[in-house]
Amino acid sequence: MSSSLARSSLFRAVHAAASSSSRVSLARRTFATTVARAQAEPVPQEKQPLLKEFKIYRWNPDEPAKKPALQTYSVDLNQCGPMILDALIKIKNEVDSTLTFRRSCREGICGSCAMNINGTNTLACLCRIERDTKDTKIYPLPHMYVVKDLVPDMTLFYKQYKSIEPYLKNDNPPEKGEFLQSIEDRRKLDGMYECILCACCSTSCPSYWWNQDEYLGPATLMQAYRWMADSRDSYGKERGEKLQNEMSLYRCHTIFNCSRTCPKGLNPAAAIAKIKLELATD
Repeated sequence: MSSSLARSSLFRAVHAAASSSSRVSLARRTFATTVARAQAEPVPQEKQPLLKEFKIYRWNPDEPAKKPALQTYSVDLNQCGPMILDALIKIKNEVDSTLTFRRSCREGICGSCAMNINGTNTLACLCRIERDTKDTKIYPLPHMYVVKDLVPDMTLFYKQYKSIEPYLKNDNPPEKGEFLQSIEDRRKLDGMYECILCACCSTSCPSYWWNQDEYLGPATLMQAYRWMADSRDSYGKERGEKLQNEMSLYRCHTIFNCSRTCPKGLNPAAAIAKIKLELATD
């Protein structure tokens, strides 16, 4: 018995010594690894502020006696996203919560943040900030009533869009399934169905500036042709007849402002020209 107890005690002592040695070795390895990792990490360097001034149109309907004016804000571009919309959001969140503008998707899909930036109608979410010392001037879309600051009144624009009945009209639906369309007919809609109704094109058109109560404008006319060109729609002739007057269509003088300013790269002037050609040859 005494011999057995002695062997058991010796086994426990050897096991304890091995465990202790293993823990010391592990601690050494962990410590050495931590030191090496710490030494390998680069020391962060603070960037010098890159300040840029934004001059933004301000007008508050609650203060009608106060004239519209440009208000200057300074933003550190090293602490801001790359787009104009990022700067506007930063100003609203951190500097002046009263600044008012529309925005939604930040992806160039909704058209909410359309405004005039350095003289060009575009989307704030797609317009990059120029990293230079020049200031950036931001106005609402031109020749539209202003609700507040950078928010234009789009009521008339949407009313005109509604007037062209922008939906499929066909009195003879297929008995089974859905309307079929060839690849060639489907291609005719490319460059028109992508319109997001941001109104950048219409508000860059001088004819629309002076006659927007009657002239439909590039965006609405392009959408009118989108349905006239659709092979599934059976009301193309009726849609064209509605445009046969002096103001709805023929105020367009093809100066291409609409096509130059479209943030989606569409060509409303080409669609308007096709409407005129179809009506002239009908």
